Amino acid sequence: MSHSRVSNWPSNLQYSTRPLYHASVSKEVKQFLQSSPSGTRSADNAPCRVVIRKITENTHPAHGQCGLFAGKKIPPNALILDYIGEIHCDDRPESDYDLSLHRFPDGTSVGVDASRFGNEARFTNDYRGVQSKPNAVFTDYRTNTGELRMCIRSRQEIKKGEEILVSYGKSWWSNRTDEEEK
Repeated sequence: MSHSRVSNWPSNLQYSTRPLYHASVSKEVKQFLQSSPSGTRSADNAPCRVVIRKITENTHPAHGQCGLFAGKKIPPNALILDYIGEIHCDDRPESDYDLSLHRFPDGTSVGVDASRFGNEARFTNDYRGVQSKPNAVFTDYRTNTGELRMCIRSRQEIKKGEEILVSYGKSWWSNRTDEEEK
């Protein structure tokens, strides 16, 4: 899908509905990520309609930036959409859009980085300073073809027009605080 079909998509970012695998992902890791181990379950519903919108409320921590909003009512525990980006096994401490997808017992970490490549999910903001708790959560699952993906799922009903908010986690915020103190 072209970014020109997605309202408010930044022209400097590549849009995609499929992940891109970085050269740091070994053949063995890629095989694990793309094939379903026995006993896993796939997503049971289609992605929900979402809208990217500029945050205009002065009190919002992301004022002037974009957020992700429900394009229609989203029921509880619904797959909102996959978090699409570059799948990698290298460190990316400079990225604010990098999520952990999987950690192997040997310490190999797999991440999904949507800093330069991705979909609407990259505009999901943290709930802190906006509401008392997140209305959505990051979770992993296997697609019908067996590929391991990170997605955003609703925790409760989200009304049309309501911002979709997750928790970035304490480590994300502590890393930002540490950097600011340097």
